[in-house]
Amino acid sequence: MTMIADVASLRIDRQGDPSPDWDAFALRQPGVTAFHRAAWLRSVKSALGHRIIALEARTPDGTLAGILPLAQVKSVVFGNFLMSVPFASYGGPLGSAEVSQQLADEAIAIGRELGCSLLELRGRALLPLSLEVSTRKLTVVLPLDGGAEAVFKRFDSKLRSQVRRSEREGATVRFGAELLDDFYAVFSQHMRDLGTPALGYHFFEALLAHYGDDMVIAVAYLGDRPIACGAGFFGGGEFEITWASALREFKKISPNMALYWRLMEHVINRGAQAFNFGRCSDGSNTHKFKRQWGGHDELLYWYQWHPGSSPASTPAPGGAFSVAEAIWQRLPVPVTRLVGPHVARLLP
Repeated sequence: MTMIADVASLRIDRQGDPSPDWDAFALRQPGVTAFHRAAWLRSVKSALGHRIIALEARTPDGTLAGILPLAQVKSVVFGNFLMSVPFASYGGPLGSAEVSQQLADEAIAIGRELGCSLLELRGRALLPLSLEVSTRKLTVVLPLDGGAEAVFKRFDSKLRSQVRRSEREGATVRFGAELLDDFYAVFSQHMRDLGTPALGYHFFEALLAHYGDDMVIAVAYLGDRPIACGAGFFGGGEFEITWASALREFKKISPNMALYWRLMEHVINRGAQAFNFGRCSDGSNTHKFKRQWGGHDELLYWYQWHPGSSPASTPAPGGAFSVAEAIWQRLPVPVTRLVGPHVARLLP
């Protein structure tokens, strides 16, 4: 990690695209995640059309000393937000404590200039930033030490039995970028059933193009029919499953149990040291599902700035959104696949 002797001498550059040394710097920093990489910003820009701002703190000789990936997600209906990063759980500044504060200050200045109602820096670590912090979300992380066989043996007998039963019922799991169509068929139907618009197919295409082998697509099949799916990223020594879905009509055979286990096995064999189950709310059914695998909770620290005296927030369930969810669940899947991406891109 680069040491800064004179923080006051740093300059903060606003880039419309991350510089060539962005990823090399990020990968050397404690707390780096897959979403700090230039690939995320570039996918958000190319597939979703949002404005991105790559903040780069540099020493007088041009050496990179800190980064902060930002994207503006703006709409008349939902609001005007500046996020690090949108559509993911982590982003936040990377660099020393002093550099991180300078980057946060610059982000606030940008938020003011753009008329944003909320700046949110989503992080996994407690940072010494002079911003309000929300810990309303958490993630569950499972260490993968000892290899696949050792990890499986550490599961309790009930969990092992559920995985084996899922496979006895015929669930098989495949991996590969060529499965994107099958992934999206399950994912978009699952999101419709939840009453939530799904991010568009082209976003996942862009992610695969930018991340390459560091993005994994997994699909569970019953015969030739895709019935469950997951996708996620390698980063910072771990693998995070960022999206997971299963078709309700196949709930009886629990294909998600086979999917999660075979995905763990796959990433263990590729060198992952931990399996990150992705963000959820404390005590939710999703949280309980993730905890059953034996992982531990990690609070997420989302730092926020808003221009007024009343805190702003991103769209949340409840009220009008609950009515919208109920309506969405009744729409035909082809309609939601057509309309949904135009709505989902505005929900950071």
